[in-house]
Amino acid sequence: QVQVVESGGGLVQAGGSLRLSCAASGTFFSINVMGWYRQAPGKQRDVVAHITSGGTTIYADSVKGRFTISRDNAKNMVYLQMNSLKPEDTAVYYCYADVQYVTRRDYWGQGTQVTVSS
Repeated sequence: QVQVVESGGGLVQAGGSLRLSCAASGTFFSINVMGWYRQAPGKQRDVVAHITSGGTTIYADSVKGRFTISRDNAKNMVYLQMNSLKPEDTAVYYCYADVQYVTRRDYWGQGTQVTVSS
């Protein structure tokens, strides 16, 4: 069983910063990709950023230059530093981990709310 837990959400004014953290724990051999998605009210869940175990990153165009994803493989953690936040960044942010054990599958956290006020 694998657990994925996010932390660090909250309320911030436009132009401010927040740092999200995500920890994966449980029984597995390795974690391939970790990343963040977000879902605003009434909208679909969209990708924000991914990072591979080797450190290769991919960002959604809407966050390039403002958000930075990083990872600590030894701690099975991924982080999302969010700067220059905009009201349109308001959403529930979900972390996921692409985990390798007997099989390979994705595990998701419960989500953390990020609210950016104008």
